[in-house]
Amino acid sequence: MKLNLLYDVALSLLLARWRQTLVAAVGVTFSITMFIALLSFMSGLNQLLDGLVLNRTPHVRLYNEVQPAPQQPIDRYTGPGRQYNFIRSVRPRDELPRIHDAGAIIGALRHDPRVRGVAPKAQAQVFYNVGTINLTGTISGIEVEQEDRLFAFGSYVVAGNPLSLKTVANSIILGKAAADLMLVGVGDVVQVTTVKGNRAQLKVVGLFQSGLLEIDKVQSYTSLATAQKLLGEPNTYVTDVQVKLHDFTLAPRLAKEFAALYDVQALDMQTANSEFETGTFIRTLISYAVGITLLIVAGFGIFNILNMMIYEKMDTIAILKAVGFAGADVRRLFVAVALAIGLSGGAVGLLCGLGLSALIARVPFHPASLPGVHTYPVDFDPVFYGIGAVFSLVTTYLAGFFPARKASKIDPVVIIRGK
Repeated sequence: MKLNLLYDVALSLLLARWRQTLVAAVGVTFSITMFIALLSFMSGLNQLLDGLVLNRTPHVRLYNEVQPAPQQPIDRYTGPGRQYNFIRSVRPRDELPRIHDAGAIIGALRHDPRVRGVAPKAQAQVFYNVGTINLTGTISGIEVEQEDRLFAFGSYVVAGNPLSLKTVANSIILGKAAADLMLVGVGDVVQVTTVKGNRAQLKVVGLFQSGLLEIDKVQSYTSLATAQKLLGEPNTYVTDVQVKLHDFTLAPRLAKEFAALYDVQALDMQTANSEFETGTFIRTLISYAVGITLLIVAGFGIFNILNMMIYEKMDTIAILKAVGFAGADVRRLFVAVALAIGLSGGAVGLLCGLGLSALIARVPFHPASLPGVHTYPVDFDPVFYGIGAVFSLVTTYLAGFFPARKASKIDPVVIIRGK
């Protein structure tokens, strides 16, 4: 049978029951719209949460944790016969958690083609001296330009200029929550004391806000040179080497390789944030499940409408078969009706999904803990639109296929006899 004739008959069936056709198309449109909007919003939210933690996390962190010596002196003694040594309350060696030969390690990593960047850091436990009260805190000595390039440090500074750490001697950028506790602001001077008793007065040149209150209460930043001077250590003193890779999926393997090569401890991003990534995966899974459920519900709507149409058009089907339409032609006819509903409803749904996502992305959103966020996060990933288009066609095809197969098996003689 000619396809043009089949399409003309299918169009006539659609227009003859245009209200039912419109209801089915609106069902598909609504499902696709909500599918696109839901996935775009949840993906944007996931990216925002990932950015709070993962974007500030090195793909591989090299450090030298203070641990008890693996071989105690008594273990070197081997007497005659069988002998067992029992050692209790072993204390670690009296040394700082510095990375030995950090300069050579950093130089080698910066020439590694798999590495995008390296940022050294010197960590120090301090007390912020506020009158007679001491607040515990942590100062990280950083190379500001590297930290900004690899971890977007500047985007978290809500007051002052992050590059002032490099240009102003003895300066500090405080966490905003810590600054609020100490009632200080940009331009003020704070006094800090290290655990060794070294004291220094540092000028506040900026405030940062990470979005995590507990971190903002204790964390602060100085230049690497200022931190080394505060600790009374030489300019080779580094406690952490933060590595960003071109491909972060290589982090677990490269962490083991770097640990063996440089004789340090290494922690990859996937291990350090395994629980966080599990939460992101579950949120994404829930979003897909809800969206696909909406599409399946729309498919059942089309299935019911086509079933009703077949029952109402029994006479028409019988006449079509009597004038030469084969069973396969009738099946193609009703599949074409279902696909027409899916195509029209899906196309409008994709446009409505894009419009609704754009509308959500313009809604003001000003969380106090995230100063860099001004609207709701939305991800306009084309993959979502591709999935929506394909799934709408598959759903409507399956919804139309079974009623169409049933229609193709109708015996026209039985219908014409009125049985």
